[in-house]
Amino acid sequence: MNAAPARPRVLMLSKACLVGIYQRKLEEIARLGVDLLVIVPPSWRDERGETRLERAFTQGYRLETAPIMFNGSFHLHWYPGLGRRLRAFAPHIVHIDEEPYNLATWQALRQARRAGAKALFFSWQNINRAYPPPFSWGERWTLARADYAIAGTDSAAQVWRAKGYRGPLSVIPQFGVDADLFAPPARPRPKRPFTIGYFGRLVEEKGLTLLLRAAAALPDSSWRLLIVGGGPQRSALETLARQTGMGERVCLRDLVPSAEMPALYHALDALALPSLTRPNWKEQFGRVLIEAMASGVPVVGSDSGAIPDVIGPAGLIFPEGDAEALTAHLARLQASPDLRAHLGQRGRARALACFTHQQVAAATVAVYREMLKTLNIC
Repeated sequence: MNAAPARPRVLMLSKACLVGIYQRKLEEIARLGVDLLVIVPPSWRDERGETRLERAFTQGYRLETAPIMFNGSFHLHWYPGLGRRLRAFAPHIVHIDEEPYNLATWQALRQARRAGAKALFFSWQNINRAYPPPFSWGERWTLARADYAIAGTDSAAQVWRAKGYRGPLSVIPQFGVDADLFAPPARPRPKRPFTIGYFGRLVEEKGLTLLLRAAAALPDSSWRLLIVGGGPQRSALETLARQTGMGERVCLRDLVPSAEMPALYHALDALALPSLTRPNWKEQFGRVLIEAMASGVPVVGSDSGAIPDVIGPAGLIFPEGDAEALTAHLARLQASPDLRAHLGQRGRARALACFTHQQVAAATVAVYREMLKTLNIC
C-alpha cells in the first residue's frame, strides 16, 4: 500500500540554521505537521569570523549539533557520524541545505539513499561555473541522484537546468523574514543625521569602497554611515575613511547576535547594498534587503544578480559600479523625508507579501509532500 505519512519525518542538514533569526522558518515547518530534526555544526567559520549556534526559536522541532570536519572549508566540510544520526531518526526526506558540489552534500545524499530516504539539495549558485575534479564529478553524481532541488532564485534554477538537472525543482528563498521581529519602530525616529547602513560581509565584491565614495560626495554633509560586519576589507575601509576625512562619520561595528539586528535597522534612514558582479560571484539574494524592507527602511541596491528582483518596485536601483548614481539616490533620500516614508511603506508591504518565514515554510512543506507521493510506505 502506498500512502504518504500523516506526519512526515524530515532531517535537515544546515550550517545556515546556526543563526537564531533563521530558525523561525523551522518552527513554521514543524507547525505545518512535519516531524523535523535539524542538524547543525557547533559553529561555522568564514571571512567574517566564527558564527556559533544561537538557540533562539526552537519550539516544535529538534535542533541538534554534530561534529564537523574541515570547518570553514565551503567545499570540503563534512559530518562524522551523520549516517548513524540519520539511521536513528529514520527520515522520509533528507533536506540538504548545501550546494550540490560540496562534500557534505555527497555525504548526506549517499547516506539518505542507503537508508531509503528521499533527498533534496538547496542552491544559491546563479553563475554557471565549471568546477575541476573531483567537484565536477560529485556535482554530476548529485544532479543524477537527487530526488528534488530547491533554488533560491530563478537565475539559480536556470543554472542547474543548464547543467543537466532534470528532476523536479522549485524556486524558494532559503529563509524569509520575521515580520513581527523586523518591523518599523513603534515611536517616530528621533532627529539625527541622515544615517545610511550596510550590514554584511566586508569583502571587495560587496562594493563598500564605492559606498564610501558615494557618501563622501553627498551635497549635504550631515550624514552618518553605519557598517556592521566582519571580513578582510575592514582595515582598508577604516584607512580610507580616515584618509578622506570621513572617520567621525563612518562607524564600523563587529557582527552582533542576530536577535540584536532589528534594533540596528531602527537606527537607519536608508540601507545600501552596492554589490559588484565578479567572474565567480554575483549577488545571490541579499537577505538584509528584506530585513530592511520589513523594518520600514528604504533600500538602495545595485543591479547585480538578484537585487532588482528582491527589491522590485519598493526601492531604488542603480547600475553597479556607478558611484555617481548611488550618490544621487542617497541624496534624494536624504533630502526627502516623504520619499523615505513612501519607500519604507512600500518595502514593508513587499516583504509581507513575498518574503515571510511562513510563506517560505509553506512552500517548502509543499515540496516535502510532493516528494512523499512517490515514496513507497507500507
